[in-house]
Amino acid sequence: MTGGGALAPRVREAALLEGDFVLSSGERSRFYVDKYLFSTEPGLLQDLAAELSGRVPPGTRRLAGVELGAVPLVVALSLRTGLPYVVVRRSAKGYGTGRKVEGRSEAGERTVLVEDVVTTGTQAVEAARSLVEAGAEVSTVLAVLDRREERSGYLEEFAFEALLTTQDLGLDTGN
Repeated sequence: MTGGGALAPRVREAALLEGDFVLSSGERSRFYVDKYLFSTEPGLLQDLAAELSGRVPPGTRRLAGVELGAVPLVVALSLRTGLPYVVVRRSAKGYGTGRKVEGRSEAGERTVLVEDVVTTGTQAVEAARSLVEAGAEVSTVLAVLDRREERSGYLEEFAFEALLTTQDLGLDTGN
């Protein structure tokens, strides 16, 4: 379920860049929604967390966010809901704890993975799989923006929901 209400124009105004961009998928696009521009605005970040909090399934015990872009979102959502969180690294560091999932968690905890912008779903699924390998039960991947052109495919392994789509932002899905 998307639609975004009053958030769509605010995210568009704060974070939409037009030009020539290479996406994480390697494809080129005439627009880019810069997650750092919407997640570094305190008022907008609070409102995104409020909207996300209403979509956290009952029984959720922990939140997770992928480094680096989703960390402000998961922190804001944690503060809003009171749920603890972990950070999922893209790859384990070769020093310190060497873990891919940072923070405290218990095996079997029902966890919601928070993402910022989903272009193909590849990074979200890899992060969710890392959580499962660490013992979590990933109930949902919850994103701010789904910019996928095709709504099926890679993310079907996990329940997925986004606050907004490119259509909500008034953008043509063709790159």
